[in-house]
Amino acid sequence: MVNENRNIKEDIIKHLYLAKGKIVSGIILSEIFKISRTAIWKHIKFLKKRGLDIESRPNGYILLNHDDLLLPFCFNEKFQNRIFHFQEVETTMDKAKTLAKESASHLSVVIAENQTTGRGRMDRKWFSSKGGLWFTLILKPQIPPSLAYIYNFAASLSLSKSLRKLFDLDIFVKWPNDLLLNGKKLAGLLSEMATRGDMIEYINIGIGLNINNMPQKYEPKAISLKDVLNKNLSRKLILETFLDDFETRIQTIECKEIISEWKKMTSTIGSQVRIETLTEVFEGLAIDVDETGTLIIKDNTGETQKIIYGDCFHT
Repeated sequence: MVNENRNIKEDIIKHLYLAKGKIVSGIILSEIFKISRTAIWKHIKFLKKRGLDIESRPNGYILLNHDDLLLPFCFNEKFQNRIFHFQEVETTMDKAKTLAKESASHLSVVIAENQTTGRGRMDRKWFSSKGGLWFTLILKPQIPPSLAYIYNFAASLSLSKSLRKLFDLDIFVKWPNDLLLNGKKLAGLLSEMATRGDMIEYINIGIGLNINNMPQKYEPKAISLKDVLNKNLSRKLILETFLDDFETRIQTIECKEIISEWKKMTSTIGSQVRIETLTEVFEGLAIDVDETGTLIIKDNTGETQKIIYGDCFHT
């Protein structure tokens, strides 16, 4: 009975989604699923508690913001079997780690509406407020670990290009893997890798993108697309556009080409920066990023230093 109820709930969502913002009567749903209107109402009530924007009207039910739904059947057919959607998880990274070790295929996507313990770089807390896009890519490339870094650069490059294409905004990448809009943080990326022998088992890239949420309450230096465009946007459209671009970009990984494109879109090179690692702090002028993704800075003595990792702050 539990599985049957769950399937009916999913089918109700799909039916409301396919109505594309039109009202669907409880009578019709009752006839389609061969259950009482009271049972339909109970399923709808459960779905509302789960967070779906379903509104009850005198003549039926309507799914609001239907184009913002992130369930697998909403996506392009080529992505549907690779989408794992959850209402709430501790973190999409942890869920992706489990799925990557099981049967998740290359370029699978783990999406959550809410993360209870979301984290960013250096184990900083990541606030995953409602309306943002919180997901992790599962990648299983046949490459040695030394080349894993390029997928982070490819992901941030694809995301910035996709957002520029959709909204004509000046979105820049910041070393090593943030996106900036109007000088504020729009998105952050976090990657984890597992190896098997001398090859990669999987790379998981977690991405948090502020879209319809209001991050300033928790993060004064953050910004969302809604802050700038003053309207709600389709997270599905953004994710699908990004996945199309990213999939094409990584079909033939050319490290030199990706870094070259990334450098054209970065605001880090030419900026005064402070880099914090777990043990050291570096300050200076960012003058380049080499083909391995290493940041090169010139300090106040005129000496250059190469920095492989760390949190970067434009000063």
